[in-house]
Amino acid sequence: MTKSLRTRAHRVLLEELKAARHSAGLSQQAVADILDVPQSYVAKVELGERRLDVIEFLKLVEAISGSWGKILEKVTSTK
Repeated sequence: MTKSLRTRAHRVLLEELKAARHSAGLSQQAVADILDVPQSYVAKVELGERRLDVIEFLKLVEAISGSWGKILEKVTSTK
């Protein structure tokens, strides 16, 4: 299995998370405040400098009022 970092699917995941945050009208700082993490955590996730585990992904999506199903659907449809 090849690594997922820097793949098209990984880029789509990051784009979708950022788009969902923007759609919710939230800044990185606002999301960081909700998650009780530094703003740099959110920035590093969106830039692909920090990987998310499944639980972190779900918490982030909940914080931005996103739909994990829609995000993953877009990621998995990426070729």
